[in-house]
Amino acid sequence: MCGITGFIDLDRSLHEQHELLNRMTDVLSRRGPDGRGTHIDGPVGLGHRRLSIIDLEGGKQPFTNEDGSIWITFNGEIYNFQALREELINKGHRFSTKSDTETIIHAYEEYGTDCLRHLRGMFAFGIWDAKRQRLFLVRDRIGKKPLYYYLKDNKLIFASEIKAILQDKTVAKHLDHEAIIDYFTYNYIPFPRSIFKDIYKLPPAHFLMAELIKDEAGFIRIKVSVEQYWDLVFQANNSLSEQDWIDGLHDKLREAVRLRMISDVPLGAFLSGGVDSSAVVATMASLDTAPIKTFSIGFDEQKFNELKSARIVAKQYGTDHHEFTVRPDALDALDKLTWMFDEPFGDSSSLPTYYVSKIARQHVTVILSGDGGDEAFAGYDRYKKALSFTKLDSIPLVLRNLLFGGVSRILPMGTRGKGVLENLSLSRFERSARLRTLDGSGHLAHLLSDAIRNESTISNAATTEYAFLEKYHNRYPDLDYLSKLQYEDIKTYLAEDILTKVDRTSMYCSLETRAPFLDHEFLEFAATIPSSLKLHNGQTKYILKKSFESKLPLDILYGAKKGFDLPIDQWFKNELKDMTVGILLSDKCKQRGLLNTSYVKSLLDLQQRKTIDLSARLWSILFFEKWCQNWLDN
Repeated sequence: MCGITGFIDLDRSLHEQHELLNRMTDVLSRRGPDGRGTHIDGPVGLGHRRLSIIDLEGGKQPFTNEDGSIWITFNGEIYNFQALREELINKGHRFSTKSDTETIIHAYEEYGTDCLRHLRGMFAFGIWDAKRQRLFLVRDRIGKKPLYYYLKDNKLIFASEIKAILQDKTVAKHLDHEAIIDYFTYNYIPFPRSIFKDIYKLPPAHFLMAELIKDEAGFIRIKVSVEQYWDLVFQANNSLSEQDWIDGLHDKLREAVRLRMISDVPLGAFLSGGVDSSAVVATMASLDTAPIKTFSIGFDEQKFNELKSARIVAKQYGTDHHEFTVRPDALDALDKLTWMFDEPFGDSSSLPTYYVSKIARQHVTVILSGDGGDEAFAGYDRYKKALSFTKLDSIPLVLRNLLFGGVSRILPMGTRGKGVLENLSLSRFERSARLRTLDGSGHLAHLLSDAIRNESTISNAATTEYAFLEKYHNRYPDLDYLSKLQYEDIKTYLAEDILTKVDRTSMYCSLETRAPFLDHEFLEFAATIPSSLKLHNGQTKYILKKSFESKLPLDILYGAKKGFDLPIDQWFKNELKDMTVGILLSDKCKQRGLLNTSYVKSLLDLQQRKTIDLSARLWSILFFEKWCQNWLDN
């Protein structure tokens, strides 16, 4: 696990290239504290920061093939590299190390861009092919590893994080107003945009090819193309029994966990007390006789605290267990969070994720997590909610909009039942989009300043507001509704929220996180399980829970789901009230001219009512303003 960066710049001197690569790699030092390397070939530079996991002595980067014609800078892990290495040796390739990095180089030599279908793991890498004069940038299938790039004025810069790209002082920090709208809609900024104009995210399961070509006038230009190389196909297999699916699930998960336990450094697991992380720990215990190191986060507010459940699983499997309790004073970490994420990121669970990563790194370098279980097995309660609303879909949409929508529109914000009435008035897609986003009751139109709204494409049409989601919701029209929701989440929320949160917080602590449920072969298997075995008689993750009934306590499997949220509703009503008011109603915030501060004040006032919880919206606004202070004002 590492930090990568590089560029194609036809106008920069050799001295300037070295200086830029040094600055770019230095700012990524937390992603790779164990070493730094650079390589320059004409207008092309590659940089690398290393977190040593596999082949501690032989995996230094950037790495080259035998004749020095192909160079790579790589972030991630290739879990099948040993088998792939043997395959390539049999084809005549000669290896000088035991690293997975070298395996990618030889796979590229053998298969070209088709090497990607041979890689099983999480990865972002750049390969400079000097003979073909092309830079090959790749992001893994699910989006576990990030890759940003800047493209303007015949210059390309790429990196694991935006902060490395901004080390080139010619890159301007111009805000993308559409990205601000996206942020306050989704709580994150979806690909391909970033918060800054001309800086983009490479989407998951895509590669970018940048070729140096001569134009008609004889000038060298960078020709860029972006292409998708993989997709997850949901296709239910109705020929197997429930027991067949249970047996197959155990085998597939065991294999995915086993591959992720390969490491030359200490390894552990996050243990939240929920089904997914508990299933991972139980599977790890079946593969290793040594006690597993496990790590949990809790809260003083018992409604959110899962430490008791985590302790039960830790005791059952005899793990070496460690805990940390997050309290309101932990918000001193907010400045750190805005530095980690480079751009606004509104998921408040990033705070406990940072703290559990911090305590884990004191004991291990690699951690396994339960991320992906909710998406693979329909674990979110909003799936149940979305399906429950379909019972009234036999009523024509026009009539529902008139009846339910009309009533909801006249109810004040915060009125109990207003959101339910809104959802009943919408189409299936619009309804599911509302359940995924913050933009209910015209929130965006009120929140953003006239300057932002006038320069944007804000519309009352949900198909425009939620275009990012709609593209994936409608990609496979014949899918059943639940499978559509799962596919949409895997392509959007999982990639841009969950995996972004885990990557930035864990890598800030120099901790590598591995997610067995997100093994692409495991996901392909899960996509063939019928929806009726995922959400069954109101029970989410039915088949996963059934498969672990003999391995985990029933209270863990079927108890109330708490999730990984902060008790910020109470924090905003009490300990954080004065601080939040001071930041969001400050002169600095007003002068920035991005938000409607009178509307923000109304949210702050409403939040103090006992029955109203606007904490998700307030957290997103608070994070945005703190981000602006740290990235725009300094």
